[in-house]
Order: sequence, then structure tokens, then C-alpha cells
Amino acid sequence: MGRSADLPRSAGTFDGDDSGCPMLHVDMDAFYASVEIKRRPELRNRPVVVGGGHRGVVAAASYEARKYGVRSAMPMSQALRRCPHAVVLPPDRAAYTAASTHVMGILRDVTPLVQPLSLDEAFLDVSGAVRGQGRPGAIAAAIRERVSAELGLTCSVGVAPTKFVAKLASARCKPDGLLVVPAAGVLEFLHPLPVTALWGVGERTAESLHRLGLRTVADLAAIPADTLRRAVGVAGAEHLSALAAGHDPRPVEPDEVEKSISADRTMDADLVLERDVRRELLRLAEEVGTRVRSRNFVARTVGIKIRFADFRTITRVRTLPSWTASTGEIFRTAADLYRGLDLDQPRVRLVGVKCENLRDADDAPEQLTLDLSRTETVPAGEPGRMRADRAIDAARSRFGPAAVTSGSLLGPHADGASAPVSSADRHRPRAPRRSDSLDP
Repeated sequence: MGRSADLPRSAGTFDGDDSGCPMLHVDMDAFYASVEIKRRPELRNRPVVVGGGHRGVVAAASYEARKYGVRSAMPMSQALRRCPHAVVLPPDRAAYTAASTHVMGILRDVTPLVQPLSLDEAFLDVSGAVRGQGRPGAIAAAIRERVSAELGLTCSVGVAPTKFVAKLASARCKPDGLLVVPAAGVLEFLHPLPVTALWGVGERTAESLHRLGLRTVADLAAIPADTLRRAVGVAGAEHLSALAAGHDPRPVEPDEVEKSISADRTMDADLVLERDVRRELLRLAEEVGTRVRSRNFVARTVGIKIRFADFRTITRVRTLPSWTASTGEIFRTAADLYRGLDLDQPRVRLVGVKCENLRDADDAPEQLTLDLSRTETVPAGEPGRMRADRAIDAARSRFGPAAVTSGSLLGPHADGASAPVSSADRHRPRAPRRSDSLDP
């Protein structure tokens, strides 16, 4: 999708003809920052930035921070130059995952045709829900009301004939808006927009289009096909011409499984000791494992990403003999991949862990396990460690994400900073902490 920051904003409306508009795009507003502000009401109306240390990037920014030009994926150093008084909070993936699960549950109460794109956005096809729940615009309004009532968060919803136009509509009415693009008004809506709003137009393609004098979608729609093919290739020209004409035949794909789940962290100071890198691998393996299990997935492939001080980046992956969602197995595989790099006094700037080749845990092959204390068959990857992981997940869900963690991660971080503790965490009841080695 094109860059939503390039889109002009308009007030969201539920007026107009929404017949023939079965596609909804629901997008949570400044999701990570909004979840943090919900937990810390004293931060309301203040610029809040969620992200890593001074060498990391912005994961999310509240709308108050965006007024200063702070944007997602911006280097933290640049964000703090633009807004030096911003409140900077470390990402809390467990909290965002829990809120996302709740939101997706609300959407699936409307229709089973829900296609999540990330933690904070999804497409819906409500064509089968109209008879029982009303017009698409009314369904969108009901979703917004329920998200607000149950989570105290806001979302923006685009309603349109196609997925592409619905996504543009939700971006146009942010924050906290609802915009219906009538089937007869698609071209009127699309043509004034910049070409960078089109899905698939990145910086390089935008440069090619701008060299041809194409600034708006209307410009692109009017250019001869041969000229466009010479600029962006045959496939690119067909794709962009179809979008400029409002055509997007893609259906909502509710069974589409995420290709991978990953997490990475840029260090405030380069890591040079293997034990410090292993500590970060463990921290990230816990985060990724929790997210894999929360979606009821199992993975067959584990990978790592290591970026050095000179920005050289190495990735390694390994396919496992069986499916897993075990934090311990994810960590051991990641640590073994790092050990296999055989580095000599590296200066590591960024560490990442990912799980890919995902599938629903209920569909994963089972392996028979000899367990004299149990009589049933245990799913692949489930014995012992997996049951402990699920118990830890339950404790974190009840007492908060900081309630249970590896003993190796207690105390100072690898970069020497103390572990962040929120004001909400200080007053939250605690479950006993798990204490173990770097090999969970």
C-alpha cells in the first residue's frame, strides 16, 4: 500500500450510498501509543513515542507527537530532535497482542470473513452480514462504538466496494473516523490523490512516475499504456492502471496465515560478549514465542538477524525436525545459529529472532509421547516445556507481561539500563517470577 502519510485527511462520514460497498478496512488509531496511554491516563494529550533506545526507531507515535513530525520507522534520535519533550516508552508486545486479540474477536463477531493485516488493522467482507446487521456503514459505526466501549481505544473505518479503496478511505478519515466511498464515487475519490497513495508505489516507482510528470492518480489514469509500460514494466503498468481505474478484485482471505512473526531490538550500546547477545536472543525468543502461541500457531523454521556496528547484516534460518511454539526451543535454535557464525569479537548493533513457516497448531502433526503421568496424545512440541510456556502465558495475561520472566533477564539490561517499569506495573499484583538460566 502507498504511504498513508501522503493522503489528505477528511472528516469521516456515514452519509451517502453504501450499497455495493461490502469491504471494510478497520485500522486502530496510533495503536501502540494508544494502548500505553490507556494504561497511563496521565499521558493523555502529551506527545508519546513508543520505541527503542536512541539508536532504535519509532514503533508508534501519538497524534500529539505527530504534530511535531514524528512518524513510525523514524530514527529515535531524529524523533527526539523534533520533539525533545516526548515521553518515550519501550514497546510492550504482550499488551498490544492482548488488545489486538480483543479487537479481532469483535470483528469476527460481525463476520467470519476477517483478514488481519497486522496487530492493528484488518479487512472485513460484510456482504453476508448486511441482512442481519444492517447497511455496511451501520456495521462500521457499530464496530467503532464497540471498540471504544470495550477497550477505550479508537479506530478508523473505511467502507468501499474494494479492499484497496477501503484502506485508502480509513487513512483519509483518521483519527477516529468513518468514511464511506460510494461505488459510483470511486473515481471521484481516487483521482485527486497523489500517485504515492497507490499500493505498490514506493520511492523508486514514484521517481519514475514523477519523471513522467505524473503527480496524481488522475494523471496516471490518463497516460498512454505504452508510456507507462516503458516506465514501470508490463506487470507494474497493468497493476497501477487497474488501481487508478478503481479495480481491485482481491477477496478477503480469512484463512491467510501470517508468513512470519519476528522481533528485533537495536542496542543503545554495541554488544561484544556472546553472553550479552544470548541474553537478547532469549528476550526476543520469549516475545516471539508468546506471540506465536497467542495466535495458536506453531512454527517449523526459526531464524536470527544480526546487524553489526558497520551496518552489515547477517541472517540465518533453520528448519526444525518438528513443529514448535516453545520459547526454549526457539531460543536454543537461535543461540545455536548465532554460535555457528563463529564471530571474533563482534560489535553487534541489532539482534532479531523470527519464526516462519507457520501453521495452525490444531492442524500440526501430532507426535506420540511416552508420558506415564498422562494418557492422552501430546501435540508436537507440547511436552513439558510447552505446558510450562502456556502456564507462563496465562500468568502474564492475569498479572501483566512483567510478572513472569527468565531469571537471566532480571536486573540490568545488556546495555546497562535498568528494566523499564511502568506506573501501572508498580501497583499490579505479581505472580512468582521464574528463575532459570540462559537455556530455558
